[in-house]
Amino acid sequence: MRIWDLDPGYLNRQSLLGEHRELHGIVSIFVNGKKGYLNHPETQRWIGYGWALQQRHRLLSAEMSLRGYEDKTPVTLEKNKGRWPETYIDHPGTQFQLLKKKYIGKEFGRIPLPSNPQELWSQHKYSILARNEALYRSLGREVSKTNHQNDLSNLAQLLTEQLKIKPSDGGMHNALQHMWGYVSRFKPNGYCNNESLDLCQLLDMIQDLSKKHLVGYLLSSTALAEFRAWMPRVAAISDRPH
Repeated sequence: MRIWDLDPGYLNRQSLLGEHRELHGIVSIFVNGKKGYLNHPETQRWIGYGWALQQRHRLLSAEMSLRGYEDKTPVTLEKNKGRWPETYIDHPGTQFQLLKKKYIGKEFGRIPLPSNPQELWSQHKYSILARNEALYRSLGREVSKTNHQNDLSNLAQLLTEQLKIKPSDGGMHNALQHMWGYVSRFKPNGYCNNESLDLCQLLDMIQDLSKKHLVGYLLSSTALAEFRAWMPRVAAISDRPH
């Protein structure tokens, strides 16, 4: 049983869908009183963090949607809103190493597993911009100066913790405007102004154009999927009955 702490974009198809099943297994333990894996360390660390399980599910669902899957299994737990488990089974840096070993000879996820801090930063930069512009600027300067493996591990934990913070609408809009620059030349005929789009519509267009025209830099960005999990439309879609 495994709930990863890394962005779901790093998971390949099997791991992504597998985590989705296992998360629902943990939810079932809490909601229905099932005891099969109650004492498993992964289950134990999520006790009392219903909202965090719901949000992790939304992140998985957002990544699944980007890859063409439709999630019809909502999670509606709310306990300890805004709080995440304080412990890891494995440090985020170690989780990258585990995935590298796990994926030897197999397909990788949407986002390539990083081999240095610069790659890791480039994959997360727009997610950070949406949350903390000052941190975005300072980290960009710091990461450019280092290339050590221990720095990748430290950076992995910092970025993982930052992505647990809800980005503001204004922050997401700012980041999406930066991302728009990579796809604006592909905009549909007759399209005039992305300022008229709401956050969901702008993300929709950036996702569609990135996939259609294989814009590698955006396809390797955590923001391309994870922003969806923080937008109001996600709650409306994921929580409705099916």
